[in-house]
Amino acid sequence: MAEGSRGSLSVLGWEQVRRLDALLAESIPIHGRWNFPTLHMRPRDIVRVVRARLRERHIDVREVRLNGSAASHVLHEDSGLGYKDLDLIFRADLKGEREFQTVKDVVLHALLDFLPAGVNKEKITPLTLKEAYVQKMVKVCNDSDRWSLISLSNNSGKNVELKFVDSLRRQFEFSVDSFQIRLDSLLLFYECSENPMAETFHPSIVGESVYGDFEEALEHLRCKLICTRNPEEIRGGGLLKYCHLLVRGFRAASQPHMKQLERYMCSRFFIDFPDVAEQRRKLESYLQNHFVGLEERKYEYLSTLHSVVSESTVCLMGHERRQALSLITMLAVRVLAEQNVIPNVANVTCYYQPAPYVADGNFSNYYVAQVQPVYTCQPSHTFCPWLPCN
Repeated sequence: MAEGSRGSLSVLGWEQVRRLDALLAESIPIHGRWNFPTLHMRPRDIVRVVRARLRERHIDVREVRLNGSAASHVLHEDSGLGYKDLDLIFRADLKGEREFQTVKDVVLHALLDFLPAGVNKEKITPLTLKEAYVQKMVKVCNDSDRWSLISLSNNSGKNVELKFVDSLRRQFEFSVDSFQIRLDSLLLFYECSENPMAETFHPSIVGESVYGDFEEALEHLRCKLICTRNPEEIRGGGLLKYCHLLVRGFRAASQPHMKQLERYMCSRFFIDFPDVAEQRRKLESYLQNHFVGLEERKYEYLSTLHSVVSESTVCLMGHERRQALSLITMLAVRVLAEQNVIPNVANVTCYYQPAPYVADGNFSNYYVAQVQPVYTCQPSHTFCPWLPCN
């Protein structure tokens, strides 16, 4: 249980501190591409190295936080969310391009410290390290947001994500993923204490809900409730995460209110990803990153997404809406084929139900378009071009 909560902050209890300590002490493999060796790093070690070297390069690190699903796991172990990525936030001063480049250089050079003994480090360049161990790099620099992200690759999806934040307007999607745990007191304990932690001897560690009310957000996590506000502020509207929560057994805290918010989620998603190619890339990336070891849940997830988009999308023209739904259907069919649920997706024909306003008695139950086969799923990640809408 969390103790001493007040507003958005709460002091962690002993069991939560123990889970946090175990999480930071766990060795996580960072898998190299090609013939590069696997790096084994504890989160507490990569934080220590990166923070120290940033300060050497005159970049002030104000504090370090654990973020996202890993923080939720620390606060409530049986949340139903689990955690894959380990999200670490370095709150730092990023005034310009020089600071962004320094952050990148520091992280890449820090990887050298974790190479196995006997590896010749002299000929390994930062570019080589980036290609070998970094899954993605992101930099955002505008009037409201100044941050960068470096994600270190793990084949099981448990990536170590280092996020360097000067300013960030929106820091959460839903209340259950709004938790951040301030690590500085624990990191100081690691440096200074010669004795192990115990229930009667451990640092005071503070958790925060950037959603607002800590106890309310924690209750949502315990009871598996979905709650958010202003989803139109979130890139992608939070639509994909919302459907993921539904599949994991979460339910809306207020069903009528959430139905209204679904419209905002869908609208923002299709604003950020307006054409079918972008939508496909985003959906494929989400499936790849969030369903490692959970491949059997992909079809349920896509079915849920199809239902939400079908019921709540009001911002698209008719043909755009049909294209989006057809894309989700195609991905669902491909998932079934990969799981050998259907024998040959080349033989699948998609049928379109007529619009509700079609009242002509001559209409059959389904309209079958007179075109060549609609979908042919390739073994690679390429797909047939979209057919023109008649």
